[in-house]
Amino acid sequence: MKRAALALLLGLGAMGMAAAQYRGPLFDAHLHYNTEACPHEATPVPACPHPLADVLDRMQRNGVRAVLANSRPNDGTLALAKAQDATRAAGVTVVPFVRLYRNRDDYNNWFRDPSIVAMVNTELARGTPAGPYRGLGEFHLYDSANADGPVARELMALADEKGLAVLAHVDDVAVEKLMAHTPSKGRQLRLIWAHTGIGGTSAARVDALFARFPGLHGELSYRPGLTCGEGTLCPEWRALLLKYPDRFLIGSDTWVNQRWQAYDGLMQGYRAWLGTLPPEVAKKIAWDNGAALFGLPEPAPR
Repeated sequence: MKRAALALLLGLGAMGMAAAQYRGPLFDAHLHYNTEACPHEATPVPACPHPLADVLDRMQRNGVRAVLANSRPNDGTLALAKAQDATRAAGVTVVPFVRLYRNRDDYNNWFRDPSIVAMVNTELARGTPAGPYRGLGEFHLYDSANADGPVARELMALADEKGLAVLAHVDDVAVEKLMAHTPSKGRQLRLIWAHTGIGGTSAARVDALFARFPGLHGELSYRPGLTCGEGTLCPEWRALLLKYPDRFLIGSDTWVNQRWQAYDGLMQGYRAWLGTLPPEVAKKIAWDNGAALFGLPEPAPR
Protein backbone atom coordinates (compact mmCIF):
# COMPACT_ATOMS: atom_id res chain seq x y z
CA MET A 1 0.00 0.00 0.00
CA LYS A 2 2.78 2.42 0.94
CA ARG A 3 4.59 1.72 -2.32
CA ALA A 4 1.38 2.20 -4.30
CA ALA A 5 0.67 5.48 -2.52
CA LEU A 6 4.23 6.68 -3.13
CA ALA A 7 4.01 5.76 -6.81
CA LEU A 8 0.73 7.64 -7.06
CA LEU A 9 2.22 10.74 -5.44
CA LEU A 10 5.26 10.62 -7.71
CA GLY A 11 3.01 10.20 -10.73
CA LEU A 12 0.85 13.14 -9.71
CA GLY A 13 3.97 15.21 -9.11
CA ALA A 14 5.31 14.36 -12.55
CA MET A 15 1.95 15.24 -14.08
CA GLY A 16 1.99 18.58 -12.25
CA MET A 17 5.50 19.37 -13.51
CA ALA A 18 4.52 18.43 -17.06
CA ALA A 19 1.36 20.53 -16.87
CA ALA A 20 3.42 23.51 -15.71
CA GLN A 21 5.54 23.50 -18.86
CA TYR A 22 4.84 26.08 -21.54
CA ARG A 23 3.11 24.25 -24.39
CA GLY A 24 2.70 26.92 -27.06
CA PRO A 25 4.71 27.64 -30.23
CA LEU A 26 8.45 28.39 -30.13
CA PHE A 27 10.47 30.83 -32.26
CA ASP A 28 14.10 29.69 -32.44
CA ALA A 29 15.83 33.05 -32.86
CA HIS A 30 19.40 31.75 -33.16
CA LEU A 31 19.74 28.77 -35.46
CA HIS A 32 22.69 27.74 -37.64
CA TYR A 33 22.64 25.11 -40.37
CA ASN A 34 26.41 25.10 -40.85
CA THR A 35 28.51 23.08 -43.24
CA GLU A 36 29.39 20.57 -40.47
CA ALA A 37 25.71 19.67 -40.18
CA CYS A 38 25.38 19.32 -43.95
CA PRO A 39 27.69 20.68 -46.65
CA HIS A 40 24.76 20.83 -49.12
CA GLU A 41 26.90 19.98 -52.10
CA ALA A 42 26.94 16.36 -50.84
CA THR A 43 24.01 14.80 -49.05
CA PRO A 44 24.73 11.16 -48.16
CA VAL A 45 25.57 10.20 -44.59
CA PRO A 46 28.18 10.63 -43.13
CA ALA A 47 28.98 13.66 -45.30
CA CYS A 48 25.66 15.13 -44.19
CA PRO A 49 24.99 13.95 -40.60
CA HIS A 50 21.95 16.22 -40.28
CA PRO A 51 20.04 16.30 -43.58
CA LEU A 52 17.09 18.59 -44.05
CA ALA A 53 14.57 15.95 -43.03
CA ASP A 54 16.41 15.42 -39.75
CA VAL A 55 16.62 19.07 -38.71
CA LEU A 56 13.00 19.76 -39.69
CA ASP A 57 11.87 16.73 -37.70
CA ARG A 58 13.70 18.08 -34.66
CA MET A 59 11.95 21.42 -35.05
CA GLN A 60 8.53 19.89 -35.65
CA ARG A 61 8.53 17.50 -32.71
CA ASN A 62 9.55 20.34 -30.39
CA GLY A 63 6.86 22.75 -31.53
CA VAL A 64 9.34 25.15 -33.15
CA ARG A 65 7.20 27.09 -35.64
CA ALA A 66 9.79 29.59 -36.94
CA VAL A 67 13.57 29.86 -37.07
CA LEU A 68 15.97 32.73 -37.57
CA ALA A 69 18.34 30.93 -39.93
CA ASN A 70 21.95 32.03 -40.37
CA SER A 71 24.65 29.66 -41.53
CA ARG A 72 28.32 29.34 -42.43
CA PRO A 73 28.35 29.62 -45.39
CA ASN A 74 24.96 31.00 -46.40
CA ASP A 75 24.29 27.80 -48.37
CA GLY A 76 22.71 26.24 -45.28
CA THR A 77 20.21 29.06 -44.88
CA LEU A 78 19.44 28.94 -48.60
CA ALA A 79 18.82 25.18 -48.35
CA LEU A 80 16.24 25.77 -45.61
CA ALA A 81 14.67 28.64 -47.56
CA LYS A 82 14.49 26.55 -50.73
CA ALA A 83 12.77 23.58 -49.09
CA GLN A 84 9.40 25.31 -48.99
CA ASP A 85 7.29 22.18 -49.36
CA ALA A 86 9.18 20.46 -46.53
CA THR A 87 9.16 23.47 -44.19
CA ARG A 88 5.45 24.02 -44.87
CA ALA A 89 4.73 20.39 -44.03
CA ALA A 90 6.73 20.75 -40.80
CA GLY A 91 4.88 23.96 -39.95
CA VAL A 92 8.15 25.94 -39.82
CA THR A 93 8.66 29.47 -41.17
CA VAL A 94 12.23 30.32 -42.18
CA VAL A 95 13.42 33.87 -41.46
CA PRO A 96 16.70 34.14 -43.43
CA PHE A 97 19.68 36.27 -42.35
CA VAL A 98 22.88 36.94 -44.28
CA ARG A 99 25.77 35.62 -42.23
CA LEU A 100 29.12 37.37 -42.63
CA TYR A 101 31.12 34.14 -42.67
CA ARG A 102 32.16 32.15 -45.71
CA ASN A 103 34.56 30.07 -43.60
CA ARG A 104 36.03 29.96 -40.10
CA ASP A 105 38.74 32.51 -40.94
CA ASP A 106 36.05 35.15 -41.33
CA TYR A 107 35.17 34.94 -37.61
CA ASN A 108 38.29 36.90 -36.73
CA ASN A 109 38.69 38.96 -39.89
CA TRP A 110 35.27 40.08 -41.17
CA PHE A 111 35.51 43.52 -39.57
CA ARG A 112 38.71 44.32 -41.51
CA ASP A 113 37.76 42.69 -44.83
CA PRO A 114 35.89 44.91 -47.34
CA SER A 115 35.01 41.85 -49.43
CA ILE A 116 32.51 40.96 -46.69
CA VAL A 117 30.51 44.07 -47.54
CA ALA A 118 30.49 43.05 -51.21
CA MET A 119 29.33 39.55 -50.28
CA VAL A 120 26.54 40.93 -48.09
CA ASN A 121 25.30 43.24 -50.84
CA THR A 122 25.38 40.40 -53.37
CA GLU A 123 23.32 38.18 -51.06
CA LEU A 124 20.83 40.95 -50.30
CA ALA A 125 20.34 41.61 -54.02
CA ARG A 126 19.84 37.89 -54.71
CA GLY A 127 17.46 37.20 -51.84
CA THR A 128 16.24 33.69 -51.02
CA PRO A 129 13.49 31.35 -52.25
CA ALA A 130 11.63 32.19 -49.02
CA GLY A 131 11.78 35.92 -49.74
CA PRO A 132 14.26 38.69 -48.95
CA TYR A 133 16.86 38.42 -46.24
CA ARG A 134 15.54 39.96 -43.03
CA GLY A 135 18.80 40.72 -41.27
CA LEU A 136 22.58 40.45 -40.91
CA GLY A 137 24.51 38.12 -38.63
CA GLU A 138 25.29 36.33 -36.48
CA PHE A 139 28.71 37.97 -36.27
CA HIS A 140 31.26 37.96 -33.45
CA LEU A 141 33.41 40.70 -31.99
CA TYR A 142 35.83 39.28 -29.45
CA ASP A 143 37.36 42.75 -28.98
CA SER A 144 34.81 45.55 -28.71
CA ALA A 145 37.28 48.01 -30.29
CA ASN A 146 36.72 46.25 -33.61
CA ALA A 147 33.16 47.60 -33.63
CA ASP A 148 34.75 50.91 -34.65
CA GLY A 149 36.31 49.45 -37.80
CA PRO A 150 35.15 50.63 -41.24
CA VAL A 151 33.44 47.35 -42.19
CA ALA A 152 31.42 47.24 -38.97
CA ARG A 153 30.45 50.89 -39.40
CA GLU A 154 29.36 50.35 -43.00
CA LEU A 155 27.29 47.27 -42.24
CA MET A 156 25.55 48.85 -39.25
CA ALA A 157 24.61 51.87 -41.36
CA LEU A 158 23.40 49.51 -44.11
CA ALA A 159 21.22 47.57 -41.68
CA ASP A 160 19.72 50.73 -40.23
CA GLU A 161 18.97 52.26 -43.63
CA LYS A 162 17.45 49.06 -45.07
CA GLY A 163 15.47 48.12 -41.97
CA LEU A 164 17.43 44.90 -41.44
CA ALA A 165 17.73 43.35 -38.01
CA VAL A 166 21.18 42.43 -36.68
CA LEU A 167 22.23 39.34 -34.69
CA ALA A 168 25.45 40.17 -32.82
CA HIS A 169 27.62 38.09 -30.47
CA VAL A 170 29.31 40.97 -28.67
CA ASP A 171 29.87 42.48 -25.24
CA ASP A 172 27.98 45.40 -23.74
CA VAL A 173 30.58 47.97 -24.84
CA ALA A 174 30.32 46.80 -28.44
CA VAL A 175 26.51 47.11 -28.29
CA GLU A 176 26.92 50.82 -27.56
CA LYS A 177 29.52 51.23 -30.29
CA LEU A 178 27.47 49.41 -32.93
CA MET A 179 24.36 51.43 -32.11
CA ALA A 180 26.37 54.66 -32.36
CA HIS A 181 27.37 53.78 -35.94
CA THR A 182 23.78 53.77 -37.19
CA PRO A 183 22.18 56.88 -38.71
CA SER A 184 19.46 56.69 -36.06
CA LYS A 185 22.05 56.28 -33.26
CA GLY A 186 20.33 53.08 -32.21
CA ARG A 187 16.84 54.55 -31.95
CA GLN A 188 15.52 52.46 -34.85
CA LEU A 189 17.85 49.48 -35.23
CA ARG A 190 16.57 46.06 -34.15
CA LEU A 191 19.64 44.44 -32.61
CA ILE A 192 19.29 40.89 -31.29
CA TRP A 193 21.99 40.48 -28.68
CA ALA A 194 23.17 36.87 -28.92
CA HIS A 195 23.31 35.29 -25.44
CA THR A 196 22.42 38.72 -24.00
CA GLY A 197 26.09 39.40 -23.50
CA ILE A 198 29.45 37.65 -23.56
CA GLY A 199 30.85 36.41 -20.28
CA GLY A 200 27.77 37.08 -18.19
CA THR A 201 26.95 40.77 -18.54
CA SER A 202 25.12 41.69 -15.34
CA ALA A 203 21.34 41.94 -15.25
CA ALA A 204 21.69 45.56 -14.12
CA ARG A 205 23.81 46.41 -17.18
CA VAL A 206 21.34 44.64 -19.49
CA ASP A 207 18.54 46.64 -17.84
CA ALA A 208 20.38 49.91 -18.50
CA LEU A 209 21.02 49.08 -22.16
CA PHE A 210 17.41 47.99 -22.72
CA ALA A 211 16.22 51.28 -21.26
CA ARG A 212 18.55 53.20 -23.60
CA PHE A 213 17.93 51.29 -26.84
CA PRO A 214 14.28 50.43 -27.60
CA GLY A 215 15.19 48.04 -30.43
CA LEU A 216 17.63 45.96 -28.37
CA HIS A 217 16.46 42.37 -27.77
CA GLY A 218 18.16 39.69 -25.68
CA GLU A 219 18.53 36.14 -27.04
CA LEU A 220 18.96 33.69 -24.17
CA SER A 221 20.98 30.68 -25.37
CA TYR A 222 24.12 30.00 -23.29
CA ARG A 223 23.11 32.85 -20.96
CA PRO A 224 25.14 32.52 -17.71
CA GLY A 225 23.11 33.02 -14.55
CA LEU A 226 19.73 32.64 -16.24
CA THR A 227 18.71 29.53 -14.33
CA CYS A 228 19.53 28.45 -10.81
CA GLY A 229 18.42 24.86 -11.13
CA GLU A 230 16.44 22.65 -13.43
CA GLY A 231 13.50 24.66 -14.69
CA THR A 232 14.10 27.53 -12.24
CA LEU A 233 14.94 31.10 -13.21
CA CYS A 234 17.42 32.98 -11.05
CA PRO A 235 15.62 35.81 -9.20
CA GLU A 236 17.36 38.75 -10.91
CA TRP A 237 16.71 37.29 -14.35
CA ARG A 238 13.12 36.45 -13.57
CA ALA A 239 12.65 40.07 -12.52
CA LEU A 240 14.28 41.29 -15.75
CA LEU A 241 12.12 39.06 -17.95
CA LEU A 242 9.02 40.34 -16.16
CA LYS A 243 10.19 43.95 -16.54
CA TYR A 244 10.88 43.56 -20.29
CA PRO A 245 8.51 40.83 -21.47
CA ASP A 246 8.59 42.21 -25.04
CA ARG A 247 12.38 42.16 -25.40
CA PHE A 248 13.61 38.60 -24.92
CA LEU A 249 13.89 35.65 -27.32
CA ILE A 250 14.98 32.03 -27.11
CA GLY A 251 17.44 30.26 -29.41
CA SER A 252 19.24 26.97 -29.92
CA ASP A 253 22.60 28.23 -31.29
CA THR A 254 23.28 25.02 -33.25
CA TRP A 255 26.85 26.11 -33.99
CA VAL A 256 28.18 22.54 -33.68
CA ASN A 257 26.49 19.21 -34.38
CA GLN A 258 26.29 18.40 -30.67
CA ARG A 259 23.74 21.20 -30.36
CA TRP A 260 21.58 19.54 -33.02
CA GLN A 261 21.85 16.28 -31.12
CA ALA A 262 20.80 18.10 -27.93
CA TYR A 263 18.00 20.05 -29.63
CA ASP A 264 15.16 18.21 -27.86
CA GLY A 265 16.69 18.89 -24.45
CA LEU A 266 17.36 22.53 -25.25
CA MET A 267 13.76 23.18 -26.24
CA GLN A 268 12.39 21.22 -23.29
CA GLY A 269 14.64 23.25 -21.00
CA TYR A 270 13.10 26.44 -22.33
CA ARG A 271 9.60 25.05 -21.93
CA ALA A 272 10.34 24.19 -18.30
CA TRP A 273 11.34 27.68 -17.14
CA LEU A 274 8.87 29.42 -19.46
CA GLY A 275 6.18 27.47 -17.62
CA THR A 276 7.15 29.20 -14.37
CA LEU A 277 6.28 32.63 -15.83
CA PRO A 278 2.82 34.15 -16.23
CA PRO A 279 1.31 32.58 -19.38
CA GLU A 280 1.18 35.85 -21.31
CA VAL A 281 4.86 36.56 -20.57
CA ALA A 282 5.90 33.02 -21.49
CA LYS A 283 4.11 33.28 -24.84
CA LYS A 284 5.80 36.59 -25.63
CA ILE A 285 9.29 35.27 -24.98
CA ALA A 286 8.64 31.92 -26.65
CA TRP A 287 6.91 33.18 -29.79
CA ASP A 288 5.32 36.62 -29.92
CA ASN A 289 8.48 38.74 -29.69
CA GLY A 290 10.21 36.98 -32.58
CA ALA A 291 7.01 36.96 -34.61
CA ALA A 292 6.52 40.70 -34.02
CA LEU A 293 10.09 41.48 -35.13
CA PHE A 294 9.46 39.91 -38.52
CA GLY A 295 5.72 40.28 -38.99
CA LEU A 296 4.81 36.60 -38.70
CA PRO A 297 1.18 35.59 -38.11
CA GLU A 298 0.07 33.34 -35.28
CA PRO A 299 0.78 29.76 -36.40
CA ALA A 300 -2.13 27.46 -37.03
CA PRO A 301 -2.57 24.77 -34.35
CA ARG A 302 -0.96 21.41 -35.14
